[in-house]
Amino acid sequence: MSARLAKPAHVFDRDREWEGLARFATSPSPDVRLGIVSGRRRQGKTYLLDALARQVDGFFFAATEATEIESLARFGQALAAHTGGGRYAFDDWEEALERLFAVIPRGLIVIDEFPYLSKASPALPSLIQHALDPRGPARRGEARLLLCGSALGVMGRLLAGNAPLRGRASLELIVRPLDYRASAKFWNIGDPRLAVLVHSIVGGTPAYRREFVAGDSPESLADFGPWVLRTVLNPQTPLFREARYLLAEETDIRDTALYHGVLGAIASGNATRGGIANHIGRKSPDIGHQLTVLEDARLIGREADAFRKGKTLYRIREPLIVFYEAVMRREWTRLDRGDRDAAWANSQATFLSQVVGPHFEEICREWAMSAGPEVFGELPGEVAAGTVADPHNRTQIEVDVAVLAQEEPGRPRRVLSLGEAKWDRRMTAGHVARLRRARDLLAVKGYDTRDTLLTCYSGADFDADLRDDRDVRLITLADLYG
Repeated sequence: MSARLAKPAHVFDRDREWEGLARFATSPSPDVRLGIVSGRRRQGKTYLLDALARQVDGFFFAATEATEIESLARFGQALAAHTGGGRYAFDDWEEALERLFAVIPRGLIVIDEFPYLSKASPALPSLIQHALDPRGPARRGEARLLLCGSALGVMGRLLAGNAPLRGRASLELIVRPLDYRASAKFWNIGDPRLAVLVHSIVGGTPAYRREFVAGDSPESLADFGPWVLRTVLNPQTPLFREARYLLAEETDIRDTALYHGVLGAIASGNATRGGIANHIGRKSPDIGHQLTVLEDARLIGREADAFRKGKTLYRIREPLIVFYEAVMRREWTRLDRGDRDAAWANSQATFLSQVVGPHFEEICREWAMSAGPEVFGELPGEVAAGTVADPHNRTQIEVDVAVLAQEEPGRPRRVLSLGEAKWDRRMTAGHVARLRRARDLLAVKGYDTRDTLLTCYSGADFDADLRDDRDVRLITLADLYG
């Protein structure tokens, strides 16, 4: 944490983000001029940058969706108010930038929701590049410019390829959702089981608690069902239609029905490209564009199978979308008629199998990746799900949490741990037997499994005989949230 710029007490978590922003804003280097901040909506970017600007008495401008003339007028009013009054009227952004760096020769300048401005004024990134050039107006002082935006495709292209601002930024910060531990604290939930259930729906998006449900947090496990009914399944709350809006907000998405079909396929367990295409009745090459757009928007992510090179698995990154596709979309007729009790009662099995179960596996992988060397013998190099072919039994063994060491040239890849995760089932010797079989098969394939630890992750319980097995490590909910 920067000793010169302490994080305000009202900013929850975000220590790493604040440290990067504070370093940028207070850097003594004359070469630090431009920073890019991005992240999906409702992650607290504006909240964080506003706090930073207030700390250093910087200029903060929040753009809106408007024409170029309207945006220039609002920008001029905001700049005049920041510099002590008067009136600035600009004919174009070249003039506006010239005046901006003249009246704010040093200090911090924040332009929030920059994609709104660049959409109305496509030349704006080039004009900013010109301003940052050795002879540009920004070079006359020591001002630092932060551009922030939620349209991830637009923000990603600012520094990509031959974009005007490529190579100009000293900071590229992505504000991500809170992790599962921080999210539990943010929602003020001390029960790990309840924390998993809540996180499997709303994830780590701060605004979902603050603005979307007005601070309504389930008080206990018994209150979880009623909480779902009064929040995410309640048409009177913004959370009810949020999953739909997350797609609609992305400028590169046109045919939302097709994109919902892709997301619905992934939420149903079709994680491969071929499986997704088959689920929605398309050919695999026909959905390449949709997958790329969703990935650029960070709504889905690609993960390589730990043991099958070339096999890619797609996962939805936003839990609320999983919940919508698996539960709400299927029950939309009942929900739209106001029969949310029946919709929720009819969705219990689906909620457990397609929402909570896979989400619990993801939490286990996240925990494993952050584990210290004392857990698996050394720091993990890679954590992923994996598939191990079992030719003798003509089947495949799915490994939920495969922990591998760093690759070492010329040496077999070492497997630190093979793990299975079960949310609502007691784990037995049968689960361990499958892991042992997978370990033996991997050894035949050339992996180093001499020190492989077999790990059981459970949201329920373990059979007594597992507790006496020295070859097995048992991970409970308390461990995951410890």
